[in-house]
Amino acid sequence: MSPKRYTLVVDPIACDGHGVCAELLPERIRLDPWGFPIIESGAVPAQLLDHAQRAAVSCPRLALTLVELDS
Repeated sequence: MSPKRYTLVVDPIACDGHGVCAELLPERIRLDPWGFPIIESGAVPAQLLDHAQRAAVSCPRLALTLVELDS
């Protein structure tokens, strides 16, 4: 059985562009000129999962979600 894989998904309607996610996970998230997140596509590397989870739960608008990828 292979380990679970996750990706980050942002809800662009809920996001207000606070930038907390990019501060907590700069390896996977950068901000556009207006402060909204641009998330690197694909699975989050295992060594960054804790940071990705922290970024998701720290979002003031709960616009960032860590989603399990299908195997």
